[in-house]
Amino acid sequence: MSNPPRPEPLDLQGQRKLANALGDTPETVISVHLLRRGLCRAYVAGNLEDFDVALVQATEDPGEPTAFGEDARALWSLLLRPVESWWCVNVPASVAPDLGRLIESELRKSVRLYGDIYNTLTSPTPLVENSAVRFLTPEDSPLVEAAPADVRGTGFENPRALLSEGIVAGAIISGKLTAIAFTSALTGRHADISVATLEGWRGKGLATAAASLVVRRVRDSGRVPVWSAGEDNLASLRVAYKLGFEEQFRRMYVIPAPG
Repeated sequence: MSNPPRPEPLDLQGQRKLANALGDTPETVISVHLLRRGLCRAYVAGNLEDFDVALVQATEDPGEPTAFGEDARALWSLLLRPVESWWCVNVPASVAPDLGRLIESELRKSVRLYGDIYNTLTSPTPLVENSAVRFLTPEDSPLVEAAPADVRGTGFENPRALLSEGIVAGAIISGKLTAIAFTSALTGRHADISVATLEGWRGKGLATAAASLVVRRVRDSGRVPVWSAGEDNLASLRVAYKLGFEEQFRRMYVIPAPG
C-alpha cells in the first residue's frame, strides 16, 4: 500500500493557532510550548481551530511525536503513515489500542503500548537542602555548555535560552555540573519539570534537591508544576512523589517493532 501524500507542516502562524486550539493543560504543556516557540513541525487533519487529529513533532526529538484527537484511523492514514522520522508516538490512552491494531495490520509488525504517567503538584513542596545545589542563571552558561549532554537541559533553543527564560537548578561538584532540574516547557498556567543526574552521582538526592528549588519557583510564578515520566522510569517517579506530586492521568506510547 502506497503512502498518502505527505501533509504540509503548519507555518508559525498556524502553529500558534494550533497552540490556542489545544488549550493550556497538563497534557498539552510541552506541545504548546514547542508550538509557540516554533521548535517543532506540526500537522493537522481537519479545520485548524477544530481539528480532527493533530501531530506535534519536536525538532530536537522528531522520533517521538505527540498526537491529539480521538480518531485513530485519521491519525494513522492522514498524518503518521506519510510523516517520516518517527519510531513511536504519544497518544491519548483511549486511542492507543485502535492505533496499535491499525499499525499491526498495515505494517505487518508487532506493536507495544507503553504508559506515560502525568503528575501534578497543587500543594506546597518541602525544600530539600543540599550545599552543592543552587539556582543557575545566564552567567552559568559556560558551566552548562561544558557539561555532558545529559545534564544540559532541553526544551529551549539552547542552554542560554533555557537559563534566561526557564527555571533551572543544578548540583555543582568540583566545578562541574552533575545534576540538573529545569522547566522543559512553560505556558501561562503550567510548567513541565525534568531532571537528570550523571551516572556515578545518582542516588545521592541531588536531583531531588534541585527539583525542590525549581518546583517552588514555579509555584511562586502562579503555574502548576507538571511531571511526566514513563511508567517504568522509577527513579524519576520516586523524585516526583517525594516532592508531593500525584498522578492525574496517563497517555500511551504506541511503539511499532523496528525493521
